Amino acid sequence: MRTDNQHVRRRGGRAAATFVAVVSLLAAGLTALFATGSASAAPAAGSYRLANAASGLCLGVPGSSASAGTQLAQSACNGAANQTWKLTASGSGYTLAAANSAKCAGVRDASTSAGKAVEQQNCSGAATQVWTLTAVSGNTYRVVNSNGGKCLNVKDSSSASGALIQQNSCDSVSSKSWTFTASGTVPTDPPTDPPTDPPTDPPTDRPSWPSANGSQAVSSTIEVSGTYDGGMKRLYGSGDLGSGGQDEDQPPMIKLADGATLQNVILGAPAADGVHCAGTCTIKNVWWEDVGEDAATFRGGSSSTVRTIDGGGARLAEDKVFQHNGVGTLVVKNFQVDDFGKLVRSCGNCSTQNARHIQLQNIWATAPGTSLVGINTNYGDTARISDVTIYEDGDRDMKICTKYRGTTSGEPSEIGSGADSTNCIYSSSEISYVD
Repeated sequence: MRTDNQHVRRRGGRAAATFVAVVSLLAAGLTALFATGSASAAPAAGSYRLANAASGLCLGVPGSSASAGTQLAQSACNGAANQTWKLTASGSGYTLAAANSAKCAGVRDASTSAGKAVEQQNCSGAATQVWTLTAVSGNTYRVVNSNGGKCLNVKDSSSASGALIQQNSCDSVSSKSWTFTASGTVPTDPPTDPPTDPPTDPPTDRPSWPSANGSQAVSSTIEVSGTYDGGMKRLYGSGDLGSGGQDEDQPPMIKLADGATLQNVILGAPAADGVHCAGTCTIKNVWWEDVGEDAATFRGGSSSTVRTIDGGGARLAEDKVFQHNGVGTLVVKNFQVDDFGKLVRSCGNCSTQNARHIQLQNIWATAPGTSLVGINTNYGDTARISDVTIYEDGDRDMKICTKYRGTTSGEPSEIGSGADSTNCIYSSSEISYVD
């Protein structure tokens, strides 16, 4: 917490003044020591990379987007413009503007709530775009929003590339500290123990589908309120869950309560309506061998709700893989999909409609497939897409982002497709093909 020094009025002779001055200096020094953990001065205005103290990954704008409203994320440091931030004094703090877009880091909706997304915004000088720097040690600082007093943080303190950035209450957790390195500089000393082998290149092909560690029939919905780890066992439906068709309103195999996590599961056939998520949930390393009605459906939530699918894959989906019916953001990353209709669809005809947001990061898609994502532009939906590899689509039939005019009754109408700067947000350089 920042503490303002108090002016002390002289009341008497030289001795009293000296005594008061000494006490004031000691008090100020102790306050600074406990408030910052260091006597380090704030960095000078200029351009910097900000590396998270926990993960070592750099703060950046996903996909080098120039669009306002893009939520920031961490990724491997590369010195690119979307990871370079111009630090400019503003009142008692600083603004941070991305070099690639000249837009400022700010808290979405000027919120003071923990967990709210930090995004790039048109620079306005508003308090939600002003950050104070609390020294931790050396050139490492906590970055504190002037509007709500909360710290720049990686969601769930994740060390994964692509993890999103938000604000949270300030404490000593290392993911809430950032190391500032002047842009264009390199470390003066090599690593203490350099690796003996060259670094491993990122995968250039789809991950292999996993083998099941046994199978188990499921005759009634599994309710999950904490974490369910399936140990890579194959679950398949029986009884009321024994349909493998596309019938609407089938029960799910697994139902996740708000805040639940599902991980290390293979869903075989039949799979009924897959997984239902009520509110915030995390799905990690889950594989759908033969999608039933949908692989997963997301409901409920609020505008700040973020649901994450990390790893895994799905195949043989006649229509949708993931259905986003709720409010907030759905993130799908490090995921492969084969022989499908749409990877993600924002509900086109739900009785209650609102703006939904979808992020696709590091996706392997194998044709045939109709579209990676479908959104309703008339309700303000957005899709942000990066690092996609498409296989076996020599005619380039697969659409990346399809736009619809959504409705609350009847059927939505398709009105176009392709990148723009408002709803379907990606660049052609983010899409590669392997024929």
